[in-house]
Amino acid sequence: MDGRGKSDGLVVPEKPPNNTGEPVAEAVEGRRPAKGNPHERNAPRTQSRAGAPSALERVRQAAGKDRRQRFTALLHHVYDVGRLRVAYLAVKRDAAAGVDGETWQHYGEDLEANLRGLSGRLKRGAYRAKPVRRAYIPKADGRQRPLGVPTLEDKIVQRAVVEVLNAIYEADFLGFSYGFRPGRSPHQALDALTVGVMTRKVNWVLDADIRAFFDTLDHGWLVQFIEHRVADRRIVRLIQKWLNAGVLEDGKRTRSEVGTVQGGSISPLLANLYLHYVFDLWAQRWRRKQARGDVVVVRFADDFVVGFEHRVEAERFLAELRERFARFGLELHPNKTRLIEFGRFADRDRRQRGGGKPETFAFLGFTHSCAKTRAGKFTVLRQTMRTRLRAKLEEVKTELRRRLHDPIPEQGEYLGAVVRGHVRYYGVPMNGPALNAFRYAIGWTWWRVLRRRSQCHRITARRLRGLVARWLPTPRICHPYPLVRLGVVTQGGSRMR
Repeated sequence: MDGRGKSDGLVVPEKPPNNTGEPVAEAVEGRRPAKGNPHERNAPRTQSRAGAPSALERVRQAAGKDRRQRFTALLHHVYDVGRLRVAYLAVKRDAAAGVDGETWQHYGEDLEANLRGLSGRLKRGAYRAKPVRRAYIPKADGRQRPLGVPTLEDKIVQRAVVEVLNAIYEADFLGFSYGFRPGRSPHQALDALTVGVMTRKVNWVLDADIRAFFDTLDHGWLVQFIEHRVADRRIVRLIQKWLNAGVLEDGKRTRSEVGTVQGGSISPLLANLYLHYVFDLWAQRWRRKQARGDVVVVRFADDFVVGFEHRVEAERFLAELRERFARFGLELHPNKTRLIEFGRFADRDRRQRGGGKPETFAFLGFTHSCAKTRAGKFTVLRQTMRTRLRAKLEEVKTELRRRLHDPIPEQGEYLGAVVRGHVRYYGVPMNGPALNAFRYAIGWTWWRVLRRRSQCHRITARRLRGLVARWLPTPRICHPYPLVRLGVVTQGGSRMR
């Protein structure tokens, strides 16, 4: 390790200290160690009652003590056979195979020998990244989202690298960054945004969307950002191998100097790392030095929302953000980036001007709108996005047609799992009507499919109600109110950054 804080041509901004005066919206859970390997847990107490920290825990402690420290020896953490084994076990067993056709089950038939061979290749620099196989999944708007399917060994090594780098970068990432981080979830981001709008002086909301972020991420800048903390050239070369491996589609291999393929375990971390330097640190500095009113920031991966007290500051922030992104090869989507009037006074002010109801915005699958409680107090109403609802129903309809002649109990188990998964995510306070509507639509879709099984169908309305009651669970609100959840995770002192 050394103490340098710069890489060629780029100065590492100092990470701001903790500040108890920031918005409650950015309170986060107490930082717990990321899920580690069994062989890396802290050793039992010695006779002196002092715990001996694990290897990654020492890295984590060093990263937290010195924000400018660079780590020169990290690869031995990656090619550790125990860590590779844990990474293999974390890979989905039924995941699609990459270009080499290797499956989880086949690789595991001689697991220890395969892992030792992989470890040896990593150690002596003989490991080679293979191109990812192109695949497509449908989006909620009907378009196709391109994904990449790495080979199994690439998945294993990427997971090991992510675990090692998380020990460093979790000390750097800011509190309002929630996407794909240990101990973080979409609902924490949703709660932070809601609490920020409700408790701070937010009158304007910037709903931003980065155009094709994963396809435009600049490799040169990314490597410079990595080198702020990682001085081990072997780790940097590993990441460059994945970035340059290319995509194999229809037998043709294509490479690009920009973009990272979605689908790999390393992609979310690289996205967070890129936006940490391009957006997070800049937004934090802008809020502290240029803003005069309240500013609330919540980011989940490449999706972020910013709340402002004053419109003039919101417009200035947006203009400077466009310039900032252009410098690093990014661009805000012109049709999906909006500055809207939103907050506790938005309804009153718009009615006075004859502007109608305040506009809504979407974030992480929910439509956010201004509303009032039964007591007449302002609140943020979060409802399931209609596009997400329709897309899920279409997916269920397609799957049911494939299962047309399966026994009714098997269909019921599948539909019950769909409803439970939907409720677990969308079961937030005041979203009950949307949950019931989804369950009703699932039952109606099921009835229509059952009618197609025979021209002499006998699925009466009474029998359908029995099937729905038997197999489709009644929706319930399974998430607490945002103020309640954040009050629990921040009790005992502020953990805002």
